[in-house]
Amino acid sequence: MKKNWFLYENLAHMSGHKLVCGVDEAGRGPLAGPVFAAAVILPYHLVIDGINDSKKLSEKKRDVLYDKIKSQAIAYNISLATEKEIDKINILNATLLAMKRAVEGLKVKPDFILIDGNKMPDLDVASCAIVKGDSLSASIAAASILAKVERDNLMKLLSKKYPQYSFEKHKGYGTKLHIELIKKYGPSKIHRKSFLKKILGG
Repeated sequence: MKKNWFLYENLAHMSGHKLVCGVDEAGRGPLAGPVFAAAVILPYHLVIDGINDSKKLSEKKRDVLYDKIKSQAIAYNISLATEKEIDKINILNATLLAMKRAVEGLKVKPDFILIDGNKMPDLDVASCAIVKGDSLSASIAAASILAKVERDNLMKLLSKKYPQYSFEKHKGYGTKLHIELIKKYGPSKIHRKSFLKKILGG
């Protein structure tokens, strides 16, 4: 367990807040698929061994923690913004929209929200943006794991519908393989057209 892993949660509780929610996204960078966001309210000072920024964990470890977080959280919700919304309003606004949906879909309303990054969605709850929050806050790290696993699982399912793109291997990210397949087959319905202009020369 990291030192000061609950620093931001503790500060919120010391200010009188009882239900602190962590929010993070997954999938801002890929060329295909939605951007996901998760909101998680953990019991105060709950220690889940191994929890960390999802990018620093193996897929197997994330899957184990995904189940633990869902079973032990006071409340959680996972939402998304589609590739069409990303193309329409840009990736930043789509990410904030996914975060807003994740928070508003919680069955228990938080009274303080910790958000990864330096931008905040429009919420009616006291909030704080934390740069690299998924490495500094247990609640945000938990949200990063839920969002990442949920998105990866969707991309694996979509790989069956669009087998020619090998989504199960790269999850939509702009790997050499993925770019070669886009050039070979053209974009699918789930590709982010606004992300492909340099690749396709449009």
